[in-house]
Amino acid sequence: MALHPQVQEFCDEINAIEVPPLAERPLDEVREAFNDLVMGLQAPGIDVGRVENRDIPGPNGPIRIRLYWPKGADPATPLPVYVNYHGSGYVVLSIDTHDGVCRALCEGAGCIVVGVNYCKAPENKFPKPTDDAWASLCWVAENCAEIGGDPARIAIGGDSAGGCITAVTAQRAKAEGGPPLVFQLMVYPVTDTDEGRPSYKTFADGYVLTAEAMTWFFNCYFNDESERSDVRAAPIRADDLSGLPPAMVMTASHDPLFDDGREYAERLKAAGVPTDYRNYEGHIHGFWTATGRFDVAAEAHAAACAALRKAFGTS
Repeated sequence: MALHPQVQEFCDEINAIEVPPLAERPLDEVREAFNDLVMGLQAPGIDVGRVENRDIPGPNGPIRIRLYWPKGADPATPLPVYVNYHGSGYVVLSIDTHDGVCRALCEGAGCIVVGVNYCKAPENKFPKPTDDAWASLCWVAENCAEIGGDPARIAIGGDSAGGCITAVTAQRAKAEGGPPLVFQLMVYPVTDTDEGRPSYKTFADGYVLTAEAMTWFFNCYFNDESERSDVRAAPIRADDLSGLPPAMVMTASHDPLFDDGREYAERLKAAGVPTDYRNYEGHIHGFWTATGRFDVAAEAHAAACAALRKAFGTS
């Protein structure tokens, strides 16, 4: 299928810009470029009831989180909670680049949202970001009463590397007997470290996220090659996916990570996990945050909000 016209125009713009390979550029410059790219594609975030930044204890130092409460929330009625792990390649972006997504899900799903600014590689290599994610989920579960949340209605989710972290965290919650989760949302997730998958080759270049970029991200993230087969890096390699919370998995058709998301959704379904899989034809990696450029972003947010409301029992 051809690219959506909005996407084709954007890809043409990006492909006309010549830049050195990521490995040849200073890390600070790469981070600034990714931040500017993502922020430049966004419309202003919608208003919510209240927003608060906090630092919570973490295994690698304090973790910055951002809490969002929906408008009109009754302080006497505990709200469901959604914990968001933003996309990053494990190296770039932050809760600031995903502020708009968190606001959309807060109002659209009528829940408290907790954005987690987990630590990044290469300063904090594997598995430290996943440990931060786990610590943040445990903090939310333990502090639900204080933030006005319902500990029986916690969901987690994220895009790209944040989707991987979501899958890893859900598997860990199952293995360790909680915190209980009612839902997991994964948007074009990294679920494996196999760069030989067909979608890596078909969409290696020309669709913004490149195979070369994924290689660079992985090289930043891992201490050595042996870690690439760890289920905390490649959750699709887990022996048993049964008993995980209901899931929604979204993919983009023209994305090196297309196979990662599609195959993980298939494995979840085969394990008996209720799974809503949606592939957005003609779209590329990054549509989730591109609210000011791609109409599909609002469509995907609406689908996620409807799924969250169903999981929370507030449809």
